[in-house]
Amino acid sequence: MSNAFIEMIKNRRTIYNLGDKLPISEEKVAELIKEAVKHSPSAFNSQTSRIVVLFGAEHKKLWDITKEALRAIVPEAAFAGTEQKINSFIAGAGTVLFFEDENVVTGLQEQFPLYADNFPIWSEQASGMAQLAVWTTLSQENVGASLQHYNPLIDNQVQKEWNIPANWILRAQMVFGSIEQPAGDKDFMDDDVRFKVFK
Repeated sequence: MSNAFIEMIKNRRTIYNLGDKLPISEEKVAELIKEAVKHSPSAFNSQTSRIVVLFGAEHKKLWDITKEALRAIVPEAAFAGTEQKINSFIAGAGTVLFFEDENVVTGLQEQFPLYADNFPIWSEQASGMAQLAVWTTLSQENVGASLQHYNPLIDNQVQKEWNIPANWILRAQMVFGSIEQPAGDKDFMDDDVRFKVFK
């Protein structure tokens, strides 16, 4: 099957072995992230996604915060593996923090009470679409990335360190950088398990 967008999605892979030498400028990375999120869909065009991009020392600070938060809860005997994993994130060039604006969600719930239960779900879906858009966009520029979820463990410290509004709820952390080792093979389950087509 030949389709440019499908090929872009296929090219987007989780890259764990990242370096800090980006193939494009930090300014271009930030601009691409902005555009990808701006044009990602959201229910009622609510535009609930909020983004913080960390480069260099700020990026490393995030993962030092995460490491210390994990040190407090991971048994000492098992911490070496955890530390190694966090250090692999520190080796990257930057991190995208994905937030959702809770005030927008609450406002929509009040404005459209019939759909109130759905707005938090739609907010999560909007965040997922923004994450895919950013990830796919970066992969097109040969920037590797992996998606992490250390929220809510680090939420309070992130909010304090970067003066994040209280209504911005952290949803994911995407580490990015140079691709030091490509992704391995990926297995797929049989199509007939996942897909049904009726005519």
